[in-house]
Amino acid sequence: MKRTRVWLKRLLIGAVLVLVAAVATVVALALSTVPSFTGTQVLPGLTQPVSIIRDRNGVPHIIGTTVEDLYRALGFAHAQDRLWQMELMRRVGQGRLAEIFGEQLVDTDIFLRTLDLAGHAERSYERFPADAKALLEAYAAGVNAFLERPVGLFESRWPPEFLVLRHKPEPWRPADSLTLVKVMALNLSANLGPEIQRLTLAAQGFSPDEIEDIMPLNDGENPPPLPDLSKLYPLRSLGPGRRRTAALDNDIGSGASNNWVVAGSRTVTGKPLLANDPHLRLSAPSIWYLVHLALKGSERANLVGASLPGTPIVVLGRGDTIAWGFTNTEADVQDVFIEKLNPDNPEEYLTPDGWRRFDVDVMEIRVARGETRLVERRRTRHGPVLPPQFRNLGRILGQGYVAALQWTALSDDDTTVLAGLFSPNIRTVSDWIERTRHYVVPMQSMVVADMAGDIALIAPGRLPIRHLENQIAGRAPVPGWEAKYDWQGYVAFEELPRTINPPDGAIGTANARIVSRDYPHHITYDWDADYRHRRVTELLAKRDKHDMATMQAVQLDVFSPAFAELAPLMIAAAKAAVSEEEDLRQLLDQVERWDAQMRSDAVEPLVFMAWLRETVQAVFADDLGPVFRQFFRPQAKALIRVLKGQASGRDWCDDINTPARESCGDILAAAFRRAIADLESRYGKDRAKWSWGQAHYASGEHRVFSTLPLIGRYFIVGTASPGGPYTLNRGLVEFDSEDPFANRHASTLRAIYDLSDLDNSLFMQPTGQSGNPFSRFYRTFETSWSEGQYIRIPTDPAEIRREAIGTWRLLPN
Repeated sequence: MKRTRVWLKRLLIGAVLVLVAAVATVVALALSTVPSFTGTQVLPGLTQPVSIIRDRNGVPHIIGTTVEDLYRALGFAHAQDRLWQMELMRRVGQGRLAEIFGEQLVDTDIFLRTLDLAGHAERSYERFPADAKALLEAYAAGVNAFLERPVGLFESRWPPEFLVLRHKPEPWRPADSLTLVKVMALNLSANLGPEIQRLTLAAQGFSPDEIEDIMPLNDGENPPPLPDLSKLYPLRSLGPGRRRTAALDNDIGSGASNNWVVAGSRTVTGKPLLANDPHLRLSAPSIWYLVHLALKGSERANLVGASLPGTPIVVLGRGDTIAWGFTNTEADVQDVFIEKLNPDNPEEYLTPDGWRRFDVDVMEIRVARGETRLVERRRTRHGPVLPPQFRNLGRILGQGYVAALQWTALSDDDTTVLAGLFSPNIRTVSDWIERTRHYVVPMQSMVVADMAGDIALIAPGRLPIRHLENQIAGRAPVPGWEAKYDWQGYVAFEELPRTINPPDGAIGTANARIVSRDYPHHITYDWDADYRHRRVTELLAKRDKHDMATMQAVQLDVFSPAFAELAPLMIAAAKAAVSEEEDLRQLLDQVERWDAQMRSDAVEPLVFMAWLRETVQAVFADDLGPVFRQFFRPQAKALIRVLKGQASGRDWCDDINTPARESCGDILAAAFRRAIADLESRYGKDRAKWSWGQAHYASGEHRVFSTLPLIGRYFIVGTASPGGPYTLNRGLVEFDSEDPFANRHASTLRAIYDLSDLDNSLFMQPTGQSGNPFSRFYRTFETSWSEGQYIRIPTDPAEIRREAIGTWRLLPN
């Protein structure tokens, strides 16, 4: 017995030692993937040595004597911290995800390869002038220098994602940077989704009036009546079925943002103030990478802001005398054309001039652990034919029809990148505006200010001109065989929206209408809900003089104008029906007293959002049937329309699945009961412990490791957060998910620029600088972002040296 105990003890000790050794090995391997902050590297092509000095926040200050040298070093720094992000975005643009992830992304690859973003980028790059090519080649060389660098005995060449997936990246090419810009354009071009949604609703038998109820436009928009789409094409209703390109659905057309600029006449310092916070899907790492480029040669200049890894562009930021910020214009730069096939020859489609053959080639889709697919890709005179599985188009359209996409990004002369290359000569608002002449896509509403005191708004890009007889005007797919739906060219640069030094000294945009009703060109009818735009305008007008503190207060504002309008309507409808239920009535009274502030520590936002979720489902799910999930989101405008009795289509509150005729009060009261029961099941019956922040967890997911069982949560960067879908401090939720109140889409950068002292400018992003989950800079800013804090990025050499934690010296041959 004693001998048995001894052996058991030895076995236990041995097992513990093996486990400790295994854990130590894993930890050592993980840490070996984190690049050093200090080192020396020969970088071929440099003209002079370059320093990469990282500060205590992990922000690199890159100091060199030429722009080419700076870009070479920036490529190196991007690859050090964000190589996996760069590789993943490049593969999205190339349509080569299945090569790594396998069968599940074949349909996504087919869609992306159909667009041929990488091909258009390559052909555009070939047209670039030699000086621009040299800059992009320098950046690519810097990335590749990191890939090919000598590594030590205990240093991994690749970040952990590459090791886990057993994947080796290909060398970076200059055109890859253009491909990434086109991926951003795909994420920000928002018209494709609403067009197909309206077609889907028409296929389900909904009238134009009913479609307008479900997808209401902003007040004051007065488009021509939408025709009955089912009379233009044979459409088929959808039964249950999955959307086979769902992997991209949450990213396509997902951009939103705020920006504003205030003239010196409206500030304490007498110089302009400019603020910007782009809203995109949260991820770990954040899409942006903060950086400071310092040119110290014969020309001296600083460039500070948010760069896009994989490109040399500081997209949002400031120079020495100028600052700028973007929001998505929501411009209608995409049209879906329904093409009619020749019944006698399916290789032809109908045009205004008769039948024409498709342009056809074959795509090779390689699949990890699977068979390579050969897929035919067809193009019409409008653009590529969308795959039938994309958003169920093949199931919706009748036999003999296909859908083709025309989009400004699908061009071989896209010069957008030229507008973003570092030039010390861009010092004034007028310089900036002229530089945007190169800009193609995605169309952005850019606010800009300079130290001389000028402020401006310009929305550059290719804006299609549509025929006056085109009554659909971008809201739904159009017949490809009728000439009146063809684009008539593009709006001239001089006629694009712009405002310079307005009399009231302030300009603000938030994805809503940016032009007056008499603007002569069509931009879109599908502007974003105008609540944030109205709130920016209101808060800027409240003060005669602004300073950095008031700019921060506007940026962090969590008042929801939408819920301030919607909540009283919902309460009035439901109050009588719960008057006899004391517990529910008290909760409803609490919501009634609520000030519509989406504070993290408050319970009312949580109760209201849960009620809103159940209400949207109760009002619309029975009518929409199998397509409801496409519309399962906070539907403030649609519900306001219903509860005010303005719905023109049908009685949406009545449940069509019951013989009774329910009122809105009946439906909302039942939804309130279900909402409270749902909250109790999620967060317990002790309501004193409920809070909005507890449920509204900012969820920046790592694109590989967050899906791992048991440990996946560790790789999510985020914390409790305030705000909601209609607040300036935005936090968009996904009702149709396991965590329906989590914050999935929010500010990916906050920046405020002080034109009286640009070194006083403030920045914040939701994650850290590093994309490596094992780096101390992976989640640096998660709490600071949630709490509304900011950092400075100085350009003063002495301050940079004081804040330095390590320096890389890059040397010429």
